[in-house]
Amino acid sequence: MPIYALPDEFLFPDPREADDSGLIAVGGDLHPERVLRGYAAGIFPWYSEGQPILWHSPDPRFILEIGDLKVSRSLKQRLRKRPFVLRMDTAFEQVIDACARSPRPGQDGTWITSAMRDAYVRLHEEGFAHSVEAWEGDILVGGLYGVSLGSVFFGESMFAQRPDASKVAFACFVRELRRWGFNLLDSQVYTDHLARFGAKEVPRSAYLRQLRKSLRAPTRRGVWRFGADPYEGYVAENGVAK
Repeated sequence: MPIYALPDEFLFPDPREADDSGLIAVGGDLHPERVLRGYAAGIFPWYSEGQPILWHSPDPRFILEIGDLKVSRSLKQRLRKRPFVLRMDTAFEQVIDACARSPRPGQDGTWITSAMRDAYVRLHEEGFAHSVEAWEGDILVGGLYGVSLGSVFFGESMFAQRPDASKVAFACFVRELRRWGFNLLDSQVYTDHLARFGAKEVPRSAYLRQLRKSLRAPTRRGVWRFGADPYEGYVAENGVAK
């Protein structure tokens, strides 16, 4: 398969032409419009410090259909205790920095390069990238971040400095996405962590069809906030987890 060199224009090749690893293009820049057009085409940047910008469209694609969220009994018990204060979009830079510092099994270093960090901070400032945060008092102990277009959330990374911090944030966040009418969370490549929540691999062709349909919805741009109670729906009035 050919690996395309991106032109100065914000254009991408057909994602179905990616090689077996998912690599489809090299180069370009991380201008917000280019990154957003990439996501809309089913392509995302993923590379390490010292490499050129590499753009990917893997097959299969790892996704969570919002209505398929699974929450284990043990996590429901944890949610019932409301262990953390949950917020959105109050500490985006802290979240992305914590994700960059978090060790990953089988990885040396991080793919969140300084250029990637700056690009996603700019997307956050423009209302397209969002953070979900778990707090203990004034200490950030877990969270995740990603990009939103239409009714899709493209999850990028998460971290936890306390047991279950990212799981609690994720479970409550997906429930909020469902209330907002989202139907798809794109996790890009397989992780055991999200597989436990019901995420699954699908052929790229099926993912691209779902993506096109989901992008017809208006983008929820701007600052995001949880509803009055992020744990609502997991804890009934009598305190029993649903």
